[in-house]
Amino acid sequence: MIIWIASYPKSGNTWVRSLISSYYFSDDGKFDFNLLKYIDQYPQQKYFSHEITKPGEISNYWESSQKKITERKKIIFFKTHNSLTSLNGKNFTSPIYTLGGIYIIRDPRNLVTSLKNHYNLDYNQAIDFMNNERKYIYDDRSQGNYAAFHFLSSWSNHYKSWIMNKMFKVFVVKYEDLENKTFETVNNIFSFLNLLTGEKKELDKNKIMNCIKTTNFEVLKKKEEELGFIENISLNYNKKINFFYLGSKNKWENILSSEIKNKTNKLFKNDLKYFNY
Repeated sequence: MIIWIASYPKSGNTWVRSLISSYYFSDDGKFDFNLLKYIDQYPQQKYFSHEITKPGEISNYWESSQKKITERKKIIFFKTHNSLTSLNGKNFTSPIYTLGGIYIIRDPRNLVTSLKNHYNLDYNQAIDFMNNERKYIYDDRSQGNYAAFHFLSSWSNHYKSWIMNKMFKVFVVKYEDLENKTFETVNNIFSFLNLLTGEKKELDKNKIMNCIKTTNFEVLKKKEEELGFIENISLNYNKKINFFYLGSKNKWENILSSEIKNKTNKLFKNDLKYFNY
């Protein structure tokens, strides 16, 4: 069965994935980039027998791919940015293949700055990106292969598709809680996962502390500077763009212009109220 670590892009998925991989796939909880191989990204070509040559074509093979994955008879974690929706009449997943999920949400007023940086946009383009109900992304290093295709829809539709679904349990994590109530939030994530998987062993607090210390934003940023980060698709652009960009320094109150503040506050008014942002 699959456990999804899902989010809209640049919402903290890699941080949560790093925490989970360091706790469940190491002896001491100390993170290393190599641990991310235990929580792969889905979809991508190696999980499909057909070459995907058109945007959106991947939806025809979601079910057969996940059927084959779950035939391994073990719990598998996957990172995804796909919305939990249907595309071309095909559902992204179902309870047959999915045990549950974790969904990371982030204040859209901070998200817009990270998207701007990552995709080399201006602020208005980043807002349009978030508001586009037909938005999708893919790894454009693949030269005509669209297997790493994620149908996003709009930011609002994306989070609603996951956290309001009735098919399986989803634990919602606020990025801001990871920053401000780190141990409590991480402990809650691991408690949810243990409950979901039926793990009876008590959580190891020392190991959790190691996870937190070694996945600190500044630590990850330094690792990227020293070792690079292969998942940074924005390396395609003609200038260096860091995957780990501002972290806790990304404060919309200090960064956004009055025009962009007003635009995002108006556009996401109901969403901000829903999450008490």
